[in-house]
Order: sequence, then structure tokens, then C-alpha cells
Amino acid sequence: MRKIKVAVIGVGKLGSIHARIYSQMKDVELVGVCDTDLRKAKRISQELKTEFYYNYHQIIPQVDAVSIAVPTSLHYTISRDFLKKGVHCLIEKPLTANLKEAKELLKIAKERKCILQVGHIERFNPAIKTILRLPGKPRFIECHRLGKFSPRIKDVGVVLDLMIHDIDIILTLVRAKVETIEAIGVKVLTDYEDIANARIKFRDGTICNLTASRVSDEIMRKIRIFKENAYISLDYFKQEVRVYRKEKNKIISHLFPVEKEEPLRAEIESFINCLHKKENPIVSGEEAYTALKLAFQILKKIKENERKNYFYRCR
Repeated sequence: MRKIKVAVIGVGKLGSIHARIYSQMKDVELVGVCDTDLRKAKRISQELKTEFYYNYHQIIPQVDAVSIAVPTSLHYTISRDFLKKGVHCLIEKPLTANLKEAKELLKIAKERKCILQVGHIERFNPAIKTILRLPGKPRFIECHRLGKFSPRIKDVGVVLDLMIHDIDIILTLVRAKVETIEAIGVKVLTDYEDIANARIKFRDGTICNLTASRVSDEIMRKIRIFKENAYISLDYFKQEVRVYRKEKNKIISHLFPVEKEEPLRAEIESFINCLHKKENPIVSGEEAYTALKLAFQILKKIKENERKNYFYRCR
């Protein structure tokens, strides 16, 4: 089997892990890493015994595929340049900074017959893989994604930074169209919403309540799914699934077996496997676009509420 030649564009906290995983794969050749911080790129390249670059255009003719782990505002330009040259792309979430750019990337990928995968990493969490196999239709879903502030995220708010993960998951769990959206958000440390809550009602009656914060002392990544005869609690960090059922007028809990693994490694291995087998990715560009579209609908509702509150304060 021919080795897939890859590179990583952006070797910050997440990109450096992409590079490490690629360097450990037998069917992959890590051609190089690229970052505008040349000292960082050089250090990572030395650790992984590969080349370093400042200008990503130098890498384009050398690779079959790339991971793009740069700030969201740069996703479109860099991905476009690689896709136009027939290079397959794994783009970290969110797909792009707006829907117009996302649609354009989908068009280019289709024209050039390129695989476009988006880094919605929770799809590769073994706990999520487990609950997707459990029977029963969700009636109510509650998501909490809380974390501490990170100054490295400067170009998007908490909806596109954190809540987008849960948006993708609920769209995987609920196969129905959105009926109504209510949302609020608060700016705390940045010019974007740092805390947000959204309540989404789907046409099949399912209701989802999503809360995301990046200014919390508590770190939490949980989803709770209520079905007709069961309640499922999932912890993304611990990769644990606990199922609660009613038995003889008692609530019985059962820790469901989960085979733990590193989600990012599973995501990257899946990407490379798609290249070898010429298969569609688990998280396609189209699915990422749908999640992004819902995220922007939530952001629109947040802005509407901001204007409404401003009006009342000014009265």
C-alpha cells in the first residue's frame, strides 16, 4: 500500500497533536509542518523528524492530504488553495467563518473530487459511538459544555468554538427538521458571546437544550438523552455511558461498556482510511455545513435578543 503524503498546517495545541499522530502511522509520510510561528514549526519538525515551512504554498505540490488547524478566519483561504490543487483536506471545526465560504469549499471539493472531512471530534468519541447503537428515539436532550477561558481563541464566540460540537451530535441523533430556536448569549471577556444557551425544538417533537461556556471554573462535557423508557448520561471526558431504566417501580442504573480510545487518533485514522478506500468521511463537508448553518441560526437569535434587551434598557 502506497504511503499517503500529508502535512499539517498550523501546529498550535491541536495541530501539533495531528502531526504527532501522523508521524506514528505506518501508512502515512509526514512531509512537513507549517506555521507562521517559525520557531514553533521548527521545534515540532525536529521532534517529529520532518520538514518545517513558513509558507503553506510550498507544501501544496508535495502532498496528497493535509490537516488544517489554523484560526477559523483562515480556514477558507488555506483549504481553498489546497482543494483547488486536488489535495484532500481534514479541516478543524468549524468548517469556515461563514456559510458562503463553506458552500464554496463544498463546491470546489466536489469539482476536484477531493475528500473534505471536518474535525467534529466527538463523533469519534467511543462513548458517542456506543449510544448511537442504542435503540429508542430521543425526546429531550440536554448538553453542557463548559470550560475555562483560552486566549488562543480570538476570532469566534462560544457557539462556534464549543457549542458546535453538540450541535453536530444532536443533528446526528435527531433526524428531523428544526421547528423553533430560542437563544441567549453574554459577552464576558471578548467581543463575542462567551456564554450561550440555546433551546431547539424539532418537528418530530424532540427538544434540545444546549449550554456552552468558556468562562467557567468547572470543566464539563456531558450530554443527557431522555427516551421513552430510558435516560442516558454520557461523559465525553471519562468516555462513560450510564443508562437509567425503570424496573418494578425503581430506577436501575447500568454503566454501559465502552471501549476507550483517543478520539483524535480515531478521527485521523478514519480520514486516512477514506483516502485509501476512496470512501466518504464519517463527518463530511455537507454535514459540517448543516451544523454550521444551525450554529448561525442560533447566533442570529442571540443578536436579536441583544437588540431587544438594548431597546428595553434605552426606554
